[in-house]
Amino acid sequence: MKRILVIGSGGREHAIVWALRNTSPVPVKLFCVPGNAGIGQLAQLVNVSVNDQASLARFAEANSIDLTFVGPEAPLTAGIVEAFEAERLPIVGPTAAAARLEGSKIFAKDFMARHGIPTAVYRVADSPAQAIELLRSGEFGDADSPVVIKADGLAAGKGVVVAATRAEAEKAIDDLMVQHVAGEDAAGRVVIEEALAGTEASLLLFSDGRDYALMPAARDHKRIGDNDTGPNTGGMGSITDASVLDQATLGRAVREIVEPTLIGARDEGFPFKGVLFLGLMLTAAGPKLLEYNVRFGDPETQAILIRLKTDLSAVFESMHSGTLGRLRLDWAEGASACVVAANRGYPGKYDSGAEIEGLDDVDMTRVQVFHAGTSLAPNGRFIATGGRVLGLTAAAENLPAALELCYGALQTVHWPGIQFRTDIGRSPRI
Repeated sequence: MKRILVIGSGGREHAIVWALRNTSPVPVKLFCVPGNAGIGQLAQLVNVSVNDQASLARFAEANSIDLTFVGPEAPLTAGIVEAFEAERLPIVGPTAAAARLEGSKIFAKDFMARHGIPTAVYRVADSPAQAIELLRSGEFGDADSPVVIKADGLAAGKGVVVAATRAEAEKAIDDLMVQHVAGEDAAGRVVIEEALAGTEASLLLFSDGRDYALMPAARDHKRIGDNDTGPNTGGMGSITDASVLDQATLGRAVREIVEPTLIGARDEGFPFKGVLFLGLMLTAAGPKLLEYNVRFGDPETQAILIRLKTDLSAVFESMHSGTLGRLRLDWAEGASACVVAANRGYPGKYDSGAEIEGLDDVDMTRVQVFHAGTSLAPNGRFIATGGRVLGLTAAAENLPAALELCYGALQTVHWPGIQFRTDIGRSPRI
């Protein structure tokens, strides 16, 4: 029996654990660090910090783990892959050198420039004064032109601000570089870049350092409110559908972004082995790269993996062994959707602790409920403890059918303070 360890605790990791169990032709023994209450229904939870590399490695060795998969970005940028490999423990994920594509926005933008990858015009500021000077230089338009401010380092989703005016941009610089709202170390330097116009899309792929396999293109809905209103969140829903990226645009993204990225990484000495996430803006001039993530996205993962028919453990093993090119990946036809149910107040200070009702009434043969922020009460009921709590996910022959299944399930699931968007999949601009 395969013994697989998944590191992480959110809806993304629940979807990974679910797919490992449901696509495998043979039984698998699954462990998750630290997991959540929903994941605990499928895997043995391990109470170890995701950032404690030594303890994680000891656990993997003591429990004869055949393969470890890393969900979140922080352990990857901290070098967990190297730590495991030093102990000859099989692990899937990019090295710390490769993880700089997400860990440093400046490194990523300079990498794009070196390899001719289409992206937004940008400049780097090393101090608040230099950032303000760049803003006022006129290079990014006048005072009423939108501009994007990005913290250089990992910022737990708080490091990117799309400012509609210069006043908003200057406030973002103060928030990031002076007030340190994204953390003390995240924004010692910032990227200032033009705000691209278009529709966003997420293109994810598996890579073994040489070969790659694309996943169905997805679209995330970041803002908390219907019609893309309110503050940005970690993601309030996602879809996969052929309309997200037409074949011509997909081909261009592969030629101009995917392949130059993987070739560039090899040429610079850090072959990318793991899951690579390309955040795209589909502009009038063609697809442009907004950012890299070096892991599965959330909630894109939920909508993507529910369509996977190939054994996910075999995919991970082929990535580790460098044999991905020999594996054919099969995906269910049609479309999929994930609608996130969150606690009232999210993405700010949110309510927490209410019992979730109606989960037993969801038809789990048609809808999967992935837990993002739940715990178990003494009576065995699930408690809504996180900002994002559940991701109701379904695949169907087309997008309207998938959305109908998700929203139908949300008619039965409830707790005091539940909030969710009612227009996932229907908003053309993200």
